[in-house]
Amino acid sequence: MVETRRGLGRGLSALLDDAKSATTEDRRAELGVSELPLEVIHPNPEQPRKKFNQQDLDDLAESIRQRGVIQPILVRPHPETAGAYEIVAGERRWRAAHMAGLRKIPALSRELTTLEVMEIALIENIQRADLSVLEEARAYQAMMGAFDRNADDIAKVVGRSRSHVANIMRLLRLPSEIRDHLEGGRLTAGHARALLECDDAVSLAEKVVRRGLNVRQTEALARHGAEPARSKDRKPKDADTRALETDLSEVLGMDVEIRDSQGSGSVTVRYRSLEQLDELCRRMLVRPSRAH
Repeated sequence: MVETRRGLGRGLSALLDDAKSATTEDRRAELGVSELPLEVIHPNPEQPRKKFNQQDLDDLAESIRQRGVIQPILVRPHPETAGAYEIVAGERRWRAAHMAGLRKIPALSRELTTLEVMEIALIENIQRADLSVLEEARAYQAMMGAFDRNADDIAKVVGRSRSHVANIMRLLRLPSEIRDHLEGGRLTAGHARALLECDDAVSLAEKVVRRGLNVRQTEALARHGAEPARSKDRKPKDADTRALETDLSEVLGMDVEIRDSQGSGSVTVRYRSLEQLDELCRRMLVRPSRAH
C-alpha cells in the first residue's frame, strides 16, 4: 500500500537547507560535512537534468578556481559500490570542480532511499529552473513508474498543481520531431500544448518554426488545421481562401473562417476570452489619421 504523502516534509527540505547553509568551517563540522575525493563520487543515473550548459560550467569552474566550492554537494553512500558515493544534489558543482582541477570537494553525506534521492534531485532542479520541460516530464514519469506515484502525489512533493504535472506529462505523447524542436528551444511548452491534439502536428510544427509564430498564432493555426471535414453538400474551399483564413488567423491570434458564395459571404472570427474580444475591437475601431 502506498503511504500517505506529507509533501516534501521537514526531512527532505532540511537536507537542502542544511547543505546550502554550510558555508563556515564550524557549521560544516556541525553538520558532518567532509572533504571527499572526486573519484569516489559518482553521478546519479536518474538525475532529471541530462544536459549541462557548457558556458555555465566554464563560469562555475572559474569561480571555483578563485574561491573554492562554497556550498557542499549532497551525497549518499553508493547503493552498489562500497566506499563510493552517489550525488543527490550538486552534480554541476562536482563537474565544475573536476574542470577546475580540484581533487576533493566538500560533501554532506546522508542515508537516503532511492525515492528520496529522486525527489530531492527533481526539487532542486525545478527550484533552480534548470530542467527543460521534457526533462521535467520524464522525471515525473520515472517516479510514477518506479514508485507507484500518481499526479497528486508528485504535485505535493514538488510544490506544483496537479494540472501542471498532468499537462507537462502530456507533452511526452508528442511525436519525436516536435520533442526535438522543444529540446532545441525552437518551440516552447505553450507551442507544444497547442499542437497536442492535431493529426498533422508535425507539419504544423514545421510551419510554426519556419514562420516564427507565437503561441497565440500557433493555437489559431492548430484549430484551423484540426477543423473537422466539411459536409459533402458544401463546396470545398479553394486554395486562396484557405490561405487567407490561415493568414488572418495568424495575424489575429484567433480562429478565422471565410464563407464565400459567388462573391458574397461572411467572415467569422472566434475569440476565446474577453481580452481577445477587446483586442479585436481595438483593432477594428482604429481610425486612420486625416491629412491636414
